[in-house]
Amino acid sequence: MTALDLSSPVAVVGTGTMGQGIAQVALVAGHPVRLYDTAPGQARRAADAIGARLDRLVEKERLTAAERDAARSRLRPVDELTGLAGCSLVVEAVLERLDVKQELFRALEDIVPEDCLLATNTSSLSVTAIGGALRLPGRFVGLHFFNPAPLLPLVEVVSGFATDVTSATRAYETARAWGKTPVASADTPGFIVNRIARPFYAEAFAVYESQGADPATIDAVLRESGGFRMGAFELTDLIGQDVNESVTHSVWRSFFQDVRFTPSLAQRRLVESGRLGRKTGRGWYDHADGAERPEPHTAEPAEPPAYVIAEGDLGPAAELLALIREAGIEVRERDEDSGTRLVLPGGGQLVLADGQVSVEFLDVVYFDLALDYRTASRIALSHCRDTSARTVAEATGLFQALGKKVSVIGDVPGMIVARTVARIIDLAVDAVARGVATEDDVDTAMRLGVNYPLGPFEWSRRLGRGWAGGLLDEMHDIDPSGRYAPSLALYQYACATPDEREDTA
Repeated sequence: MTALDLSSPVAVVGTGTMGQGIAQVALVAGHPVRLYDTAPGQARRAADAIGARLDRLVEKERLTAAERDAARSRLRPVDELTGLAGCSLVVEAVLERLDVKQELFRALEDIVPEDCLLATNTSSLSVTAIGGALRLPGRFVGLHFFNPAPLLPLVEVVSGFATDVTSATRAYETARAWGKTPVASADTPGFIVNRIARPFYAEAFAVYESQGADPATIDAVLRESGGFRMGAFELTDLIGQDVNESVTHSVWRSFFQDVRFTPSLAQRRLVESGRLGRKTGRGWYDHADGAERPEPHTAEPAEPPAYVIAEGDLGPAAELLALIREAGIEVRERDEDSGTRLVLPGGGQLVLADGQVSVEFLDVVYFDLALDYRTASRIALSHCRDTSARTVAEATGLFQALGKKVSVIGDVPGMIVARTVARIIDLAVDAVARGVATEDDVDTAMRLGVNYPLGPFEWSRRLGRGWAGGLLDEMHDIDPSGRYAPSLALYQYACATPDEREDTA
């Protein structure tokens, strides 16, 4: 099954920001596009707004004037739903209410031809449930674009329980013909991106709620050590706290209140107070004109140690040994079967975050995971009250000598980046094992949909397939609520040989 022919009319129902964006994508691709909205005059206003954006594309030399004029001639607002008769694809972007969407598609079935593909842009409702109201649910599919639709490349093509393979394939190929990067997803709560992304927000909020660090510090560590484009607090301020929390609640409820998706009480209080982020002028941060952005905690300069003793190869942090030598600090290597760590001159130990806490040990400072220790500009350290001041100073000075800013946080298991990445990997492996998507589609979705520096499986290959499970096991021992219990799928993934994983991917 190939993509829709460019002569085939495409309809968009619901002409808010997302509907306009989807219409623009189809229009620029070359289709005739019809716009419908229940609000009187809204479709015409949307057509004018799309025309203005086409003008800006010409100004930016992304369209020629002739291409703009041709696109405008193909765009037609209609005042009645019956004006969509003869369309080959209808994409809905209306209110996120099941009854509203079901009623719309039931009405459309009496108007469009039987070979017309019907699609919903829902981000939180079940594609199966929406399509369940139709006489011909096999032609119904999810086409989940990301906002802004003309700019973001990802489209999740979601097959409901009754969706025909031919319909899903046609939707997939059409999205690709429109210049998008489609990924195929089963109909599961949150689909791919909103399911697997929950820990990015949840773990940042959990560290904050446990008084481990303030929002500015957590965001800085996620960006400057983890390599994420934005931190969780600034990103949810951009999305809207109400919108982000709504998606979290939807996924949590849809998974029968699975503890792994538990919403944040701190975020609930923010929403209740009306501090919804940039759109209200205040969220986690103050966005008023002239407001000062809080600075992340950054440690004062400290003297670096004269040497370190390396016990083991440091695993995912092995590159640190080369960096330490390049900084002119002697590295003495010592075989040690009981773990991998750096021993400092004062006798204290510096250990990569492993899911345990410093208070369990004598004179230990933990350091967080980094996407790339060479390019990371900030490293987080954690320790308990009993850790000696000398050990903290030597650990701080060591990373400062490598050109890193140092943020010292509370004695938090898994720290910030490590616990976040481990949980993302776990949910990704579990999703693939349940047939939600392939490993490649999961990685593509998370890189393109939420701008992660690596997909979960790319992270896992870099860190070692047993790394995430090991860290989560330790966190589960501390917090046996089930939130950090590694999935059976992650255990099986860690134990499988590479060939076995390829056969089952």
